[in-house]
Amino acid sequence: MKIVGIDVYDYPVRYAHGEYVMSGGRAAVYQVGTLVRVRTDEGLDGWGEITPLGSTYLPTSPDAVRAGIAELAPRLVGADPTNISAINRLMDEVLLGQGYAKSALDIASWDIFGKSVGRPVAALLGGVLQDDFPLYEAVPLAAPAAMAEFITERRKTGINRFQLKVGNRPAEDIARTRACAEAGDDDTVVIADSNGGWNLLDAQIAIGGMEGLPIYVEQPCRTTRDSILAHRNSRLPLVLDESITNSNELFEAKYEAGAASVNIKISRVGGLTKAARMRDLMQELNLMVSMEDMWGGDVISAAVSHLAASTRPENLLNVSFFNDWTDGHVAGYQPRSQNGRGSAPSAPGLGITVDHSALTPPIFTTG
Repeated sequence: MKIVGIDVYDYPVRYAHGEYVMSGGRAAVYQVGTLVRVRTDEGLDGWGEITPLGSTYLPTSPDAVRAGIAELAPRLVGADPTNISAINRLMDEVLLGQGYAKSALDIASWDIFGKSVGRPVAALLGGVLQDDFPLYEAVPLAAPAAMAEFITERRKTGINRFQLKVGNRPAEDIARTRACAEAGDDDTVVIADSNGGWNLLDAQIAIGGMEGLPIYVEQPCRTTRDSILAHRNSRLPLVLDESITNSNELFEAKYEAGAASVNIKISRVGGLTKAARMRDLMQELNLMVSMEDMWGGDVISAAVSHLAASTRPENLLNVSFFNDWTDGHVAGYQPRSQNGRGSAPSAPGLGITVDHSALTPPIFTTG
C-alpha cells in the first residue's frame, strides 16, 4: 500500500460552554484546528487531527503545525502508511522535532493500518483491557461559586472527575479549589491544574493552602524542576503534564518529582505511536496515566479512546473526550460518551467515519 495524497483542512472548534479560561488570562471561545486526510492507492483513507490550544499554551500554533505538515507531506507520498515505524522514521528524517506537525499524520497512519487489517486501533495497541472508562471535564477558571456550580451541573450527567483551572492569585485559587472539592462527594476526583501558571512563590503558597483537601495538584510551574521545588513537603498527589515530553522525562517525573501521574497529550509527545510507548513505560513504572490532547473534536477523541481502552484499568486516572466539550462533530459525534464514561469504537481503524460535507475544501493538498 502506498500514500498517494494528503489533504489538509481548516477546522474551527468551538467550546460548548461559552468561554474557556485558563491561568494567565488565556481565554477563547474557539480554537483553530487542522484535520488531515491521508489517501492511499488501495482506496483507504486515514484521518488525523491536531488542534492547538491557542499559540501561548505549548510551543506550537495552527500556522506552525500547518507549515510542518506542508514540509512533511511531499516526502510521505509513496510511503507505506501501514508501516508505522517507517513512517515515523521518515518524518524524523525530514524534520527535527516538530512533533505537533507529525502527530496528525501518525494518527492517520494508525487509522489506515487498522482499516487494512480489519481491526480497531486499540487491538493494535495491545488489545482492549476495558470496555469503558471514566471521563473527566475541565472546569474553566472563574469565581469559586461559578466553578462549584459547573461541577454540580456536570455531575448530573455522570461526570465525576474534574480538572480545575487555577494558576492565578494563590488566595483565590485556594478558595476555588475548596469550593470545587465541597461540590463533589467521596468518589469525586478533583485536580487543581495551574497549567504551569504559578511562579515558584505563588505555587508554594497555593499548594500549602490546599493541604488537607481531597485533591491532586497538576503542573504547578512551567518546568519540572520548579514544580519539584513548589511541591516539596506537600502531601498532595502531584500530576505532571506540559513539562514531560518524552519517555526519558518519565523517570524524572517519578524519581525526582515524586509524581503519581503524568498527563499524556498525544500531539505534545509527537503522535499516537509515542504516546502509546510512554503509556506502556508509565504502567511498568507503576504510575497513573492520564491521556488527552490539547483540544479538538471527534477525530482526536477517537484516537484518545483507543489509547485509553488499551490501558490497564488500575493505571488509568483520567481521560477526556473533547467532542463532549466542543462542537467538533465531523464524524457524527462519535465516539459518544454515556453517563460520564467513554469507550473506543469497535470498527476498524479509529472506528469513525468523517463526513466530508461537514468540511470546507482543503486549504492545501499534496499528491
